[in-house]
Parts: sequence; structure tokens; C-alpha cells
Amino acid sequence: MSRPAVIPVADRVHARRWLVLAILSGSLLLIAMDTTILNVAFPSLVADLQPGAVEQLWIIDVYALALSGLLVTAGALGDRWGRKRLLLVGFALFATASLGAVAATEAWHVIAARALLGVGGAAIMPTTLSILRHVFTDARERAFAYAVWAAVMGGGMALGPVVGGLLVEDYGWQSAFLLNVPIALTVIALGAWFLPESFAPRTGRWDWTGVAQSIVGMIPLAAGIKQLGKSGLASPLPWLMLALAAVVLTLFVRRQLRLAHPLLHVRLFTSRAFSVSATVLFLGMVALGAVLFLLTQWFQYAQGYSPLQAGLRVLPAPLALVVTSLLAPALMRALPIRHVMASGLVLMATGLVLPWLAQDGDDHLGYPVMAAALALIGFGAGLATTVASVTLMAATPNEHVSGAAAIEETCYELGAALGVASLGSLAGALYRSSLPASAPAAAHDSVGEGAHAAQEIGGAQGASLLEQVARAFTHGMTPAFAIGSALALVAAAAAWAWIPRGIRPTENAH
Repeated sequence: MSRPAVIPVADRVHARRWLVLAILSGSLLLIAMDTTILNVAFPSLVADLQPGAVEQLWIIDVYALALSGLLVTAGALGDRWGRKRLLLVGFALFATASLGAVAATEAWHVIAARALLGVGGAAIMPTTLSILRHVFTDARERAFAYAVWAAVMGGGMALGPVVGGLLVEDYGWQSAFLLNVPIALTVIALGAWFLPESFAPRTGRWDWTGVAQSIVGMIPLAAGIKQLGKSGLASPLPWLMLALAAVVLTLFVRRQLRLAHPLLHVRLFTSRAFSVSATVLFLGMVALGAVLFLLTQWFQYAQGYSPLQAGLRVLPAPLALVVTSLLAPALMRALPIRHVMASGLVLMATGLVLPWLAQDGDDHLGYPVMAAALALIGFGAGLATTVASVTLMAATPNEHVSGAAAIEETCYELGAALGVASLGSLAGALYRSSLPASAPAAAHDSVGEGAHAAQEIGGAQGASLLEQVARAFTHGMTPAFAIGSALALVAAAAAWAWIPRGIRPTENAH
């Protein structure tokens, strides 16, 4: 009696590669939505737990600080310990932290839960790309898998407010965290069964000094960027944080260059394709992060929509982003990479500058113009970031894929944070300068305070104040978008000039 044929492990992994992509995409959608879903849940959370001003800042910021600080370490740890193992541990942390947030009765409970969510997110995000690189061995299929990854990442960030609005309006702020639990448990169950394990064997001892330097450098970098948006350019605190980050990260880079087996292979940046792709991702997220942040406020405070209504009106951007992300691999096969990437950035720049050009002399801006701008931004961002992601990963040797994934995630995270800090601050300054001196002092603090003051006053006087607030915020927001457009054009010029002409990330090496 003959034995049944034994299917090699590599063949079994290849056979279920599309199932692996589905599992990883579902897991990434959860992480992407979690970066923005709190924007909708935050007002009701504050009303319920009544955190102080400092506690509110920590609730908002601690997730990004923990995530940014641990991405490099998590990427290297996955190489040594196992990427599948680290991914599943990350989701276990994510589920535990979400349950902790749901059960919170004090502000510090939510802060601790958000910090643990950041740790879990850092474990999850780089490993998804690393596993995809291991599973998809054909360059064309791998490019499509990365395109799906980029579509889920960008679309999930923009869908967060929509999903959050649906949940929070009916079930309270806890539902924004409770949503994570069944999804995380499902991913753990499916991942334990279907995901393959992979390693990137490294000799030498674990670089504890490098770990400490990367964490101590990245946390003040992220905190300094965020603090710029809160305290402004004149405050010394963010500059002290950024100076500390610059010193420590310089020491980190110099140490990594000396080591035979570094925690992060920083020489990846010597590749023009890699460095330009990272720059495109970073500048693209600066613009996209600012757009999502400012438009959420504009729709809710200046236009008077509920969180759910505001989220629905942002939908042209994520829908367009998903479409072009999935079309990008075909365009990359038909056209030179630099043409596709630069064209996406020019489309994005057009959408960003459109509201500034279309507003009338009274700073009025209708939704049809904004919907068209959002669609153009989504089309351009989907095309540019997908091509940049595929190119960045294709330019990375297999043994350094986790480090490249950590760098890519850092570009997403810090780019969005810098967009909120810089362009958001500019919009706020222009808003305050555009308000009449007769407006209440509270209205000069922020557009949210202005809308609240108008509601408190009520009647014709309150309606007049709200009109002034809406006009002033539109006047401040659209020039910030125009500067984002200029950044996108700078990235387009860099892609056009410096991406190597012959690079073909959708073709297998011969």
C-alpha cells in the first residue's frame, strides 16, 4: 500500500497565499481604523470620564508614542523570534488592551489601555508586510498583495470616523474599543492555523543598547512633532524634544553602521529607489493626515454635521484610494515607475489646491467642490503610496525586509502626525487671525470652542458668530491644503528625477 504524497511546506504556503493575504488585510484594517476611530469617540469619553487637560492629551497621544517608539524593535524581534508568533502576541495584547479600555472607570485606565494598544500595534504592523514578502514569491503577485495592503491601510484610516460614528451614536464610546475584541480573536484563531512562520536568522547577541536608543529617540521625535501642533512654534518644549530625538537617533544610526549585524540596516537609504519611496510615503501622509484632521473639524464645527455625517462626507477619499491602490500594479507593469508615482502625486496636489482656488470672496465652500477635491486626493494618494510601498519593499533584500517594513510604518505614522502638527497649526493660526476682534475670547482658542460659544449664545447672535467661525476656519484651512499641495509636488519632482529609470518591482529578478 503506497503512502499518500507529502506536500512540501513551501508548496502548502504557496497554495494558501491568498487566504494569508485576506487574514493579514483584515488584521491591518483593525489597526488602521484604530488610529482615527478615537476622534469620534473622544467627546463622549471626555463627557463620561471627565479627564483633565493633561489626561486628555495622554489619551490621544500615548498610542502613537508607544507605536512609534517600538516599530524598529518589533521588526527586529520578529526576525529572531518568529513573525507569526509576534503577530499573534500583538493581537492578544490588542484584545486585552481593548477590554481594559471598555472596563475603564478612570482616565488613567484608558491611558494605560491605549499605551498597550500601541505596543500591540507595533508588534502587528511590520510583521504583516514581512509575512507577505515571505508568502508571495512571484513579483507580480507580491505587488498586488502590497497594493491590497496599502488600500487597507489608507482606506481604514479614513473609514475609522465612519465606523466610529455608527457605533458611538448608538452604543457609546466603549463600542469603539469593544469592536477590536472579536476581530482580534478571529485573527488569532485563523492566524494560528493558516499563517506560516518565518524568520530572518541573525547571528550575534541582541542589541539592547540599540533597542534603548531607538525607543529613547523615536518617542521624543513623535512627541515633539505632536507638541508642535499643540503649543506652537514659539514654545521651547517641542524643540527640546526634537533636539533630544536628533541627538539620540544620530547615536543610534552611527552605532548601527558600525555593527556587523545591526538592529536596523540603515544603509537601505543608500538605495535611491528606497529613499525616494520613503520620502513619498512621508510627504504623502503629511498631506493626507492634515486633510483628515482638518476636514473632520470643518464638517462638524463649521458645517454643523454630526460625527457620522462628517465621516460619510469624507468617504470619496477612501473609496478613490482603494480603487487606485488596486489598479496601481497594472499601471506599474505598463508604465515606468517614476511616471506612475509622480502622476499620483500631481493628482493629489490638484485635489489639495482645489478648495483654495474654488472658495469665493466670502470664504464660502460648497460640498460638491470638497467632494471632488477628496476624490482627487484619494485617487492620487492611493496611486502614489501604493507604488511607493511596492518599490520600497522591492528594493529591500529579503534579510532586511522587517527593518524596511518598520521604516515604512514609521513614515505613515510620523507623516500623519507632522501633517496635523504643521498644517493643522497653520490652519489654526490663520483661523484666529481671520476672526473679528469682537468675537468672544473662547472662539479665538479653536474652531470647536467657537462653535460651542455660538451654541451657548443661541438665537440670531449665535448664528452670526457661527457664520464668522465657519468663514474664518475655511479661510485658514484652504491655504494649509495649498501648502500640502506644494509638498506633494516636491515629492513628485523627487520621484520623477531620482527613481531609477529601469526599476521594475513587478517583475521577477533574472
